[in-house]
Amino acid sequence: MQKNLDFQKVLKENLHCSTFKHWKFFFKKNNYIYFISVIVKNLTIMKNFNNSYDLFFKNEGLDFNKTEKIVNEALRKADDGELFLEFRQSENFIFDDKKIKNASSSIDKGFGLRSIKDETSAYSHSSDITEKSIETAGRTVKSILSTSSKSKIVDPIRSNKKHYSEINPLDEFTPEQKTKLLKSIDAYARKLDKRVKQVSASLNGEWQAIHILRKGGYHSGDIRPLVRLNISVTVDNGKRMETGSSGIGGRKSYIEFFNPQIWQMQTKEALRQAITNLKSCPTPAGKMPIVLGPGWPGIILHEAIGHGLEGDFNRKKISVFSELLGKKIASKNVTVVDDGTINDRRGSLTIDDEGTPSQCTTLIENGIMVGHMQDRLNASLMKTKSTGNGRRQSFEFLPMPRMTNTYMLSSNVPQEDIFKSVKKGLYAVNFSGGSVDITSGQFEFSASEAYIIQNGKIGRSVKGATLIGKGEEVLKKISLVGNNMSLDSGIGTCGKEGQGVPVGVGQPTILVDEILVGGTGL
Repeated sequence: MQKNLDFQKVLKENLHCSTFKHWKFFFKKNNYIYFISVIVKNLTIMKNFNNSYDLFFKNEGLDFNKTEKIVNEALRKADDGELFLEFRQSENFIFDDKKIKNASSSIDKGFGLRSIKDETSAYSHSSDITEKSIETAGRTVKSILSTSSKSKIVDPIRSNKKHYSEINPLDEFTPEQKTKLLKSIDAYARKLDKRVKQVSASLNGEWQAIHILRKGGYHSGDIRPLVRLNISVTVDNGKRMETGSSGIGGRKSYIEFFNPQIWQMQTKEALRQAITNLKSCPTPAGKMPIVLGPGWPGIILHEAIGHGLEGDFNRKKISVFSELLGKKIASKNVTVVDDGTINDRRGSLTIDDEGTPSQCTTLIENGIMVGHMQDRLNASLMKTKSTGNGRRQSFEFLPMPRMTNTYMLSSNVPQEDIFKSVKKGLYAVNFSGGSVDITSGQFEFSASEAYIIQNGKIGRSVKGATLIGKGEEVLKKISLVGNNMSLDSGIGTCGKEGQGVPVGVGQPTILVDEILVGGTGL
């Protein structure tokens, strides 16, 4: 449930009140009782428990022993399954065109109960976290369980490792402080360059608590913060308009965003991209060598290759990489991993949404395909183990194999040597979007920042470059891998079968000997 508000008048007249008491009074006076009561209640909730167990089995009023009994009965004949409990608090502030366009806060909570028999899953979910509702869901999921299970359920291995703090970023600063930050970004961008015509800045925060119960008494939980700052700047020189963007985020506090050095640097980066595009020329079309920069260009790796290495696509044999485990699929200098254990990263998980501890999984090693990303269901059917990649958007969805932080490891080639090796080609630094066909591996990606390479040197910026190719072909054409691997700045969200989850990407500078470039120039 969510309430959206235009805060222009609020900010002007009332946000000097910083205490919860004042906030509550204001919104009662202006008929926004529910919106602010949610916030006040939430802030109280956050202070009344120390972990996910306390939240659900003390604050929400569930009795653990009764809930465990319900789960055991519901899954008695199942091959596998779990009760997934979730509490999520989120907020979004958007400052655009010199004013607050939107400020919203929401709470979502609920559960999902899944039973698995062979390849079939039965799933029931509800926003009503009560023993009665869970018992009703239990009767639903038992519908596929006509015979007793002969499978021995192996519970996830427990781990005490945590990859981020349990801090609630939404509690750290007042709404007034958050909107003031966005206003400062707007003013700073306009001060930097008189050609700035529009600035959009947004602040997004989330605090999620989950708890998972399996039959037999196994249970585990996780608390996940998530924050993101986005900045977009549009410039106009009287002849054309161009936009640049920048952003940072991760599973951490808001505090970093309020450091002037940080938000000013991000603002300058968005402006730099916009000015660069302002001076860009049409992109020449045709097949040519492509240098992909470090960090965010790893999105191509994620989309064109990463999805093809997820367990479900390989089990169903619809991935272009199906049946290639143990075989050479890339040049020998290519090693790719999916690592959900990197501290504070956007795609990291202490445990996945099935309770399995996250891990670093090698997918391609020295050009050889050596692994898949697995959830429990697909791992069981493929006679292997879960890699901690069972993820879901929320309690309303079934888990499936999903990436966490997927990136290519560094080699030993300096970036300048990679440029020197290219007589004529394209240097792609940032991408704005793309698509991929999992079955064929065919992809298209649009570069938002790119440059011509001429005789080993970076030349003029170009606009409208689209990279077209097949993932398995590109892997084999990677001839040089740099020594400067970096991860993206914490802005990625991955979509799959209608579900979106936060992810990370990364790579060093790499040279692909040939990719088809769609462009408008000669």
